Amino acid sequence: MRWPAVKSGGLGVVAMTYVAVDYLRILSPTWHERLQPVLWSLLALVAVTRVPFYRHWSAEFRAAISFLASMIFMLSALLFEACTVRFVTVVLGLNWHNGRPPLPDTGQWLLLALNEKLPEAVVEILRAHIIGLHHYLMLFIMLAFSVLFESVKAPGLGLGARYMFTMAVGRLLRAITFASTILPSARPWCASSRYSIPGHPHRWAQKYYVPYASDANAIRQVIERDIAYDYRPDWGSMSFLIDFLRPNTSEGSSWYSLLKKAGGGCNDLVYSGHMFVAVLTAMAWTEAYGGFSSVLIWLLVMHSAQREVRERHHYSVDCVVAIYVGILLWKMTGFIWSAKGGTGDSRLTKLGKIQGRLLQAAKDSDMDEVRELLKDVELGNQESLKQGPSKVMWLFASGTIFFSLTIVILAFTWTSDG
Repeated sequence: MRWPAVKSGGLGVVAMTYVAVDYLRILSPTWHERLQPVLWSLLALVAVTRVPFYRHWSAEFRAAISFLASMIFMLSALLFEACTVRFVTVVLGLNWHNGRPPLPDTGQWLLLALNEKLPEAVVEILRAHIIGLHHYLMLFIMLAFSVLFESVKAPGLGLGARYMFTMAVGRLLRAITFASTILPSARPWCASSRYSIPGHPHRWAQKYYVPYASDANAIRQVIERDIAYDYRPDWGSMSFLIDFLRPNTSEGSSWYSLLKKAGGGCNDLVYSGHMFVAVLTAMAWTEAYGGFSSVLIWLLVMHSAQREVRERHHYSVDCVVAIYVGILLWKMTGFIWSAKGGTGDSRLTKLGKIQGRLLQAAKDSDMDEVRELLKDVELGNQESLKQGPSKVMWLFASGTIFFSLTIVILAFTWTSDG
C-alpha cells in the first residue's frame, strides 16, 4: 500500500494522545476521570474557534445531501443487520447453542502456542485492551474535523459520506454472509448467559432442519401450553418481524427494545464488524492524512485483530475477511470523496474554460494575452478564497458543527461499552 505524503504531524500526535489518555482507564482510573473531560473539552473548543476561519463551507454545503443520504443508508443497513443478528441467534433455539462446540480455529492455536514462546511482557501487551470500537470511531471523527485546520482535503462531509456509505455496504454484505450459513459461536456459553430464548428450534428450522418429533423440549412445551405457536405480541405494522425475531414474554413487548438487546448475537458472524470499522478508519486515515500516525493506526488494527481471536469474540477467518473486505470496499467508493486533486481543481476548471482562447493566443504568439488570461485565473481563485461566507453559509456552518458535536457525543455514549 502506498503511503501518502507526511503532513505536519499534529493530528497524529492528538490521535495518539487520545488513545493514551483513554488507556488510563485501566492503568489509573482516577487520572482517566480527570484528563479525559479536559482533553475532549479542549478539542471541541479548538474546533469551534476554527469555524470562522474555515474557507470551504460552500463545498461542505454541496456535500451535505450525499452526507445525509449516506447516513440514512447506514442506519437502514444497521437496522437490517440487527434483525439478522437476532434471527440467526434464536432460529435454532437455545439447546442448539448449548450443544454445539466451537469450530477448530488454527489462529487460536497459533496464539496459544505463541503465549508459550514469547516473553511474558510481550504476551501482556498482546492481551491489553488498548483500543476498542469507539476509539476507531473517534479517530475517524477527529480526522473529519481536521478539515477545519486544512489537515485533510475538504469537504469533511464528503469524507464522512464515503465512510458511512462504505460502512453501510459492508454491513449489508456482512449480514447476508452470516445469515447464509449459521455457524456456532466461539463462546458456547454466550447464548444461555445473554439471552432468554426458547430452547426448541423455530418452526421453520423444525420443518427444514430437524424433525419436530425428536425435540423433547418442544413437545414438553406444547403439552404445557396446549398451543403449537410461540409467543406473538401485538407489534402492529411491525408484526411481520415476529417470525424472524422470536420474542419472549420476559424480553418486553416492544420490537425496538428487543433489537437493542441483540448486541453481537451468539453465533459466529462472518465477518467481524469491529474489525471492519477498524479497517475503514485506518484506510480513511491513510488516504486523507498519511504519515507515521497511519502506520501506528494499522498496528493498532493488527493488535485488535489478534485480540478478537485471542478472546474468542471471533474466529480468525472473520478478522481476515473483514480486513480485505474493508480495504476493497474503501477503494471502490472513491467516487464519493477522494484525497486526490486538492486546491488546484478550481484552477484546472477555469483553465478548461479558457482553453480555446489560451491556445489561440499561443498560436498568435500573443504573450501579453496569455499572461492576462493566466492572471485572470489566479486572481479569480484568490477572490474566491477571500470572499467571506454568506449568512446562509454561516447558518449552515453553525448547524453542521452542532450536529457533528452531537454525533460525537452519541457515538461516544452508545459505543463506549464496545
